[in-house]
Amino acid sequence: MTGEALQLALDRNATMTEHFLHGVYAEDPDLKVLLDAEQYSLFAGGKRIRPTLVLEFCRLFGGRDEAALPFAAAVEMIHTYSLIHDDLPCMDNDDLRRGKPTNHKVFGEAIALLAGDALLTGAFEVASTNTAVTPEIAAMATAYLAANAGRYGMIGGQVMDIAGEHRKLSAEELLKLHSLKTGALINASCVLGALAAGISPGDSAMEKVVLYAEKIGLAFQIVDDLLDQTGDEKLLGKKTGADKEHEKNTFLSFYTIEEAQFYADRLTAEAIDAIRSFEESETLVSLAKWLATRKK
Repeated sequence: MTGEALQLALDRNATMTEHFLHGVYAEDPDLKVLLDAEQYSLFAGGKRIRPTLVLEFCRLFGGRDEAALPFAAAVEMIHTYSLIHDDLPCMDNDDLRRGKPTNHKVFGEAIALLAGDALLTGAFEVASTNTAVTPEIAAMATAYLAANAGRYGMIGGQVMDIAGEHRKLSAEELLKLHSLKTGALINASCVLGALAAGISPGDSAMEKVVLYAEKIGLAFQIVDDLLDQTGDEKLLGKKTGADKEHEKNTFLSFYTIEEAQFYADRLTAEAIDAIRSFEESETLVSLAKWLATRKK
């Protein structure tokens, strides 16, 4: 697949997800500031990688977009909530996100906090009420998403990240941190897509889905660490050098830039090997390659 074809696929998936997300909201003048704050961040752009993973894994196994879209939307809502909270003064204290002022800079800290809370709880409502799959699959997917977003998933990884500031983590601790903070939601995205297509957790195909997810999740974080040190602030839409400023542990704490990129490339190759045997895997193969070489 060419780079242009992949970008068209990403744009199509983003448009579908955003159209669905717009349908989640109804006007309420009494809640206008909250709804505006949620949508300010939710529709601020972004690559929509996680919704794409949900949709493409569903298609990989012959599923329908209608079955995957509620799960894709729920994953993106959780991702957006995490970004709003990450940017708060009590966390990373960032002023810019995707080239725009961060949520708390526009709406204040209290509303930003509540907007993130509303996106998180709303995500579980959207996932659990997916009528395009059986109630059993909707419940299973919602529980899996909650587990990967919670204390033993993304939030646990964020706590490890905070606890690791100002002290040196071991390589094993860093791998666990990123498998949770970044990898858990990527894992959920891939698995929810397969669930939407009717693949059961014990199926051998699901093992390959999880392997792909684990590998690209780690590669994604390595590239993020590289971009924080070497990326273009205009392309990234946020300040670089934040990891060093906050004394965070990154893969560049253990590897040179060249070694880290080699590690990301190796993980990407292993991810591709996990799914290459499936027909119609071309988009997911191209996506993995692009994630390892992206500039933003």
